[in-house]
Order: sequence, then C-alpha cells, then structure tokens
Amino acid sequence: MADANWRDSARPARFLGIDYRAVMPLVLFLLHIRLWTFVVAILATVFFALLERYGFSVPVFGRLVITTLGGARKMAVPWWKQPKDYN
Repeated sequence: MADANWRDSARPARFLGIDYRAVMPLVLFLLHIRLWTFVVAILATVFFALLERYGFSVPVFGRLVITTLGGARKMAVPWWKQPKDYN
C-alpha cells in the first residue's frame, strides 16, 4: 500500500484488467442465468474490450455517438422559433 496515492482515486475501477462497465453484463448474467443472457453478456464484454483496445472509454464513445448523430450543423435557434423569412 506504500505506492497508493490520493490521485489513484480518480482511476476507473477494474476487475481482472477489464473496466467495470464492461463487467456489468456478466453480473446481469449471474442474476438471470439463461443462454441468451450469457450470449448478450459475452458480446457486450467483447464490445467494451474492443472500445478500450482502440482507446475509447464508455463515456467518450457515448459522446462520439451523440455528436455523430447530431451532425455537423449546430443551430443556435430551434427550427420552430426561427423567423419565417429565414432560409
């Protein structure tokens, strides 16, 4: 414990080297043991492991998906509040 520091408290939790968010589907499988939950848990764990392999965390990947779906054009005024003569 000599090399533990307060700065380590900001690090994400890990279980066997895997981010805790990737292990949550396995916990759900343990709560509801069926073949389909096992398959979903394994696929989700592989997906999260691939995200981590490419340098993304779950929140960063979520932001990337949202910005991709939102598109390049960000409007300051919603379309329903724009004046009628605006093109």
